Amino acid sequence: MEADTQIDMAELGEKIIAVIKTIYDPEIPVDIYELGLIYDVFINEDREVKILMTLTTPNCPVAESLPMEVEEKVKSMKMITDAEVEITFDPPWTQELMSDEAKLELGML
Repeated sequence: MEADTQIDMAELGEKIIAVIKTIYDPEIPVDIYELGLIYDVFINEDREVKILMTLTTPNCPVAESLPMEVEEKVKSMKMITDAEVEITFDPPWTQELMSDEAKLELGML
């Protein structure tokens, strides 16, 4: 039984990431996951999700709306009971956190 739960959680994690990948930074044509703004995704047994994310800068123009968008989209998933986004600037975001896909998209590779 426990192995099933593990598979479900891994699968659920992938689905959450797929949803997060539909959210783009308004200033950069790359999704926030590939940009490296998502530091961690936690899912507990009650299918409550906590997402630890950062922003490109503390005074990012979407500092209010972007975390809310992430929270709303993840909360709207059928299998999720609740979602919360926590913003952190530790460690601060750098271009090094971007995936190769994001760097390629932005002409940095």
